[in-house]
Amino acid sequence: MKIAISGKGGVGKTTFAALLARTLNGMGKRVLAIDADPDANLAAALGIPGAESIIPISQMKELIYERTEMKPGSIGGFFKLNPTVDDLPDALSIQFENIKLMRLGGIQKGGAGCICPESTLLKALVTHVVIGRDETVIMDMEAGIEHLGRATAKSVDRLIVVVEPGKRSLETLDHIKKLANEIGLTSIAVVANKIRNAREEAFIRNQINDTKILACLPFESAFIDADLSGESPFDADTQAKRILSTIVNQL
Repeated sequence: MKIAISGKGGVGKTTFAALLARTLNGMGKRVLAIDADPDANLAAALGIPGAESIIPISQMKELIYERTEMKPGSIGGFFKLNPTVDDLPDALSIQFENIKLMRLGGIQKGGAGCICPESTLLKALVTHVVIGRDETVIMDMEAGIEHLGRATAKSVDRLIVVVEPGKRSLETLDHIKKLANEIGLTSIAVVANKIRNAREEAFIRNQINDTKILACLPFESAFIDADLSGESPFDADTQAKRILSTIVNQL
């Protein structure tokens, strides 16, 4: 399976990505987890020791120069548009049980976008991971899908958008669906998170009537406690963790 996960910041997207990866890991699946959100910390959510010391690939200047033949930070000019990346998932990933983690990092963009060696390398890497690898791939995206292209979208089995009760979260869902439609990514599902009561669940279900809702996860203070203690949310005893197995079965 190749799963991309997106949603507005603060909805619990990274927590969900970590729960999904750890659930699949517990089932004996080989998982390649991609942290493609500059503001997220998927490594810590997975429970990987020393997560804060992992260097994002976008900051590996020597590697970017070696693969693209252009210095990072350069815009325009000539550089390789198809850099070699097939060795990077094994060379640069951090291993945790059956999970390999890669942290892509962010790119300082100017104007409407970034045609630069950093973005070219990252996009080539994501394309290889989705199309060329045989692990289960879980990508924790930012509130969009900028790392995905048309060729990559065809190989993504499901785009899961995490939402919470609130209009801004649902506006982000609409924005992501529009972006996905533009590149031909039509297999979209929703996970509603931080649901406190039946009224909030009804609000979500009434507002989302054209996209499959995989599950409604309850608000649980155990996740806050786990974060405060520096533990993975998967190590907390939560109802959400038990629901994840039903989500995997649906996928």
